[in-house]
Amino acid sequence: QVQLVESGGGLVQAGGSLRLSCAVSGSILAINDMAWHRQTPGKQRVLVALINSVGTTVYADFVKGRFTISRDNAENTVYLQMHSLKPEDTGVYYCDAVRGSYGSSKALHYWGQGTQVTVSS
Repeated sequence: QVQLVESGGGLVQAGGSLRLSCAVSGSILAINDMAWHRQTPGKQRVLVALINSVGTTVYADFVKGRFTISRDNAENTVYLQMHSLKPEDTGVYYCDAVRGSYGSSKALHYWGQGTQVTVSS
């Protein structure tokens, strides 16, 4: 059993910054990779950023250079620092804790409830 609690979303003007947090509890020793996804109504949930157990990161092209994913293993928390926000960054951001490797068909994914990010012009 893994539980994820997200926070940090809100309304921000274009060019501003937000930091999303995801606190993980439960069977945390079973978690390997962690990721952030974004979903807009009517569209598929897409990967925004990924961090593995040793700190290696992967970013979607549309956020590269603006967003940073990090994790604090002592606090069992993953962060998404977002800078230079654009209106197209608007959406619901979901935390994803992975038991196994992200790209494996055998991996289990545990999802947070999502936090709304709205970027105004």
